[in-house]
Amino acid sequence: MSKESRRLPDLFGSMVFDEETMKDRLSPSCYKAWKKSVSDSIPLDISTANEIAEAMKQWAVEKGATHYTHWFQPMTGVTAEKHDSFIQPAGGGRVVMEFSGKELVRGESDASSFPSGGLRATFEARGYTAWDPTSFAFIKEKSLCIPTIFCSYSGHALDKKMPLLRSMDAVSKEAVRILRLFGNNTAKRVIAQVGSEQEYFLIDKELYKQREDLIMTGRTLIGAKPPRGQELEDHYYGAIRPRVQSYMQDLDNELWKLGVLSKTKHNEVAPSQHEMAPIFTDANMACDQNQITMEMMKKVADRHGLVCLLHEKPFAGVNGSGKHDNWSLGTDTGENLFKPGSTPRENAQFLLFLTAFIKGVDEYQDMLRATVATPGNDHRLGAQEAPPAVVSIFMGEELSAVIESIIDDTAYTNAGKRTLAIGVDTMPPIPMDNTDRNRTSPMAFTGNKFEFRMVGSSLSISGPNIVLNTMMAEELGRFADELEKSDDFHHDLNALIRRELTAHKRIIFDGNGYDEAWIEEAKRRGLCNNISTVDALPAYITDKNIELFTSHSIYTRDEVYARYNIHVENYTATISMEARTLIDMLRKEILPAVSRYGSTLCRGVEKRKALGFPAKYEEMNALNNCMLTDCLSDACDKLEKDLRIVPSDPEEAMRYCHTVIVPDMNECRSFADELESITARDAWPIPVYSDLLFSEI
Repeated sequence: MSKESRRLPDLFGSMVFDEETMKDRLSPSCYKAWKKSVSDSIPLDISTANEIAEAMKQWAVEKGATHYTHWFQPMTGVTAEKHDSFIQPAGGGRVVMEFSGKELVRGESDASSFPSGGLRATFEARGYTAWDPTSFAFIKEKSLCIPTIFCSYSGHALDKKMPLLRSMDAVSKEAVRILRLFGNNTAKRVIAQVGSEQEYFLIDKELYKQREDLIMTGRTLIGAKPPRGQELEDHYYGAIRPRVQSYMQDLDNELWKLGVLSKTKHNEVAPSQHEMAPIFTDANMACDQNQITMEMMKKVADRHGLVCLLHEKPFAGVNGSGKHDNWSLGTDTGENLFKPGSTPRENAQFLLFLTAFIKGVDEYQDMLRATVATPGNDHRLGAQEAPPAVVSIFMGEELSAVIESIIDDTAYTNAGKRTLAIGVDTMPPIPMDNTDRNRTSPMAFTGNKFEFRMVGSSLSISGPNIVLNTMMAEELGRFADELEKSDDFHHDLNALIRRELTAHKRIIFDGNGYDEAWIEEAKRRGLCNNISTVDALPAYITDKNIELFTSHSIYTRDEVYARYNIHVENYTATISMEARTLIDMLRKEILPAVSRYGSTLCRGVEKRKALGFPAKYEEMNALNNCMLTDCLSDACDKLEKDLRIVPSDPEEAMRYCHTVIVPDMNECRSFADELESITARDAWPIPVYSDLLFSEI
């Protein structure tokens, strides 16, 4: 075993105040009290909090920390932190290092500058952070980071963690009810488990600094397609270039120190695109760790003279970046509830959980789509590189056949493969290892989990997992209500599964999601096709979806509307920012450069004619330049004019940006990209796609 391999177990989690560290540093009674607080969701008494805070401070100071911060996830989609030092005056000009249980458990933050979606007035500044004891504290850049929830003075959730924790409790409660019906009296909790793959681009930092659009918006607002893209399909899983390999090794080390289960790394489909995938963990920790991962990806890239782009579509014409959210449910005793088992009870249980998921996705497909609706993801979904905007579930040929046989009440045969009897006479056996992969499916069953492939690379995974957890809580609760009253459990279980699969089989589709025929078929089935963010966001405020969240105490009605309002305002802000950036680039860089180049072409024509040579080719180039420059200037004028009259009403502004500003920007881009294709390389003022995607990094 190499020296590096030997030190990896010691490196992993070395900057995390994890359970083993707590066990070593806390008294047995304090450690037991913390464990009970986590398992039973009860608050810590102040003496226990004080002991944990002191141990946490001592450990952090030994690791070189000087400050602490309540690390939280406001509704910006990124993390926030305010740092306070451990120092306290000790008299005589000296200081001591102190950290109390009160400071650990609760902090106060100015909440006025974070998005609240109308939950509070701007002048209502007070917000509170409260320690989440289920997520371990960690040290980042000499600060002890304490994962916390973030709420307003009135108690409204202003973050993404509090609703996620509520949804995890909700699905656990209802899933345990189902387990009891199957005779499982051992499991005390069901845990939503998540593994989030993360795609990203790496480009050279010096080239990045020459592109105002990348700096301001994270994507290229103009850029002609290069001679070579991803046609050769040689980048996917290809040999990793040395500079990128060095970056990935550095990133792994930083993530491992922070306890992030970084497992897999490889080149993705597009040039300069890559992926990192972690090992599964509980949904709360997975969301925390994905935020850490995105932050570290950017910081480590900077150390290597690179820039990490997390936008869903940094470059037109090549694949964008997603974040596959792999979701499952497991018991605290280690049982995966989406895995067919070896006994009749386990397989009947599997089918019931599977049915609940299918029903939930069908009934809340619009809400699942809304959770991934952003201006960036609009460029990606349905673009023959990612799933369509229509939500459907891929089950695989054999499992789909099992479902059909249940619906039709017919025998199922599976020649040549192992099958498992489920013990209910009218139900067929379940084949094991029955699924292939379908990269065109938005929601694919992959053996013991579901892979939600619509999530954009820059998004927090909290939103999708909140909906997945809550919809399962709803369906499992309904099933439990019915089956708990049953006098003939097996008969009624069979009837319930057949009834619900029949009612919701429209959501199952195993074919090619990129095929236009599927979009027509989905329409015939009555499935939603909310193509854009503007189409998708209203799902937040339908009565059905508000009832889902409020009935399980995930959000209040006001909290649902707040999130809708924030997404609406974010859409307009993003599109307006992109439009202003594009205007700035066109006015200050592109138009002056192409005008100068046009003048150069005209002088060349005049010179050739003066010398008595024909200048047909040169005249054609000069004419094309002049015509396109005029068209680009006119298009830029129109964009600028339309941008001045964005409506003041938020919803009207969102729709206006979608129907007016976005087409204006596309028009500008079409002329700019054509000009790039006929302009000499040394006359074009910014790095082109060939530079950005194929530089020797």
